[in-house]
Amino acid sequence: MRNSQAFKSAVAQTLAELARQGVTLGPAAVEDAIEERMQAIAAQLGTQVASTWRYFDAAAFADSLAKSVRDFEQGAEDAAGIGQASMPPLDNPELALVLAGVPDSMAHTGGDLFQVIVNVAVNAWMAGHIHGEDGCEGCEASRGPAGHDWARRMRQIEDMQPGIGKWFDRDAWTTALNKSGFQVTRG
Repeated sequence: MRNSQAFKSAVAQTLAELARQGVTLGPAAVEDAIEERMQAIAAQLGTQVASTWRYFDAAAFADSLAKSVRDFEQGAEDAAGIGQASMPPLDNPELALVLAGVPDSMAHTGGDLFQVIVNVAVNAWMAGHIHGEDGCEGCEASRGPAGHDWARRMRQIEDMQPGIGKWFDRDAWTTALNKSGFQVTRG
């Protein structure tokens, strides 16, 4: 289905309609949604997918996708902060340590990108969780009698790893990744 001209045209038209509405979705997400929709229509009509393209309306489909995106964003805004650790500041040393570990992790796993992404996700989640507990203004009472000092923790990381902030420089990170024997390229 994805190789057909009808499919490619549907994707292009839907992306154009979404852009007109100011909604950004990746082409892969739009492709998946269109494929799912067209297969559902074909199953419902008991026909082949190739026969269902006459029922596809890119503008209406884009409206549906845009509404879903807006509903999701609104739901996320309504639930902001509920049950979620706050995102640590993007320039914090702990996050830099996570980024610094990627080139070594690529070398260690033999280039298993999935393994590296899981490692980064877990460590970034932990950094966010720690920041949420320790770096949150007004959360002091929830830390227990011993308390935590998030700022001290960040200073300790900086003391142990001078220049840790370099990992926020895309060029420094890419150079380290290339030195590990791996590189990330678009296919």
